[in-house]
Amino acid sequence: MRAFLLTLLLVLSACAQAEGLLIVAHPQVPEDSITAEELASIYLIQRRAWSGGLPVVPVNREASSSVREHFSETVLDRTPRELADYWNRLRFEGKLPPLVQTSDQAVVGFVRNVPGAIGYIAAGQGHAGVKVLVRLP
Repeated sequence: MRAFLLTLLLVLSACAQAEGLLIVAHPQVPEDSITAEELASIYLIQRRAWSGGLPVVPVNREASSSVREHFSETVLDRTPRELADYWNRLRFEGKLPPLVQTSDQAVVGFVRNVPGAIGYIAAGQGHAGVKVLVRLP
């Protein structure tokens, strides 16, 4: 059973990476697109507001998620462990890491309901009610 679950996780990880990622935002976010550099500044807690002053509310998948691993390596050029160390250091400055949701559907629901929110999901997932800013490989 354990070997089956490991194989399933590897297949799902490969599928998420093959499909790519969608960067989704609340419909009120003023931007219609975003660069990888801008995403990195948001997820590294360097950029805290959208143009116009709306606060940025980044949301991550859980640490064990293959989607999060793909996002972290593609956009932030860091492993989840390196990011955990980074956010631990930021806590001493009074900065909190992005919020966490445990599924793509939860990310979409959160982003849809929280003004200024931004998140990422596997490209093959539904995303009704949110704005797609970019599709990443």
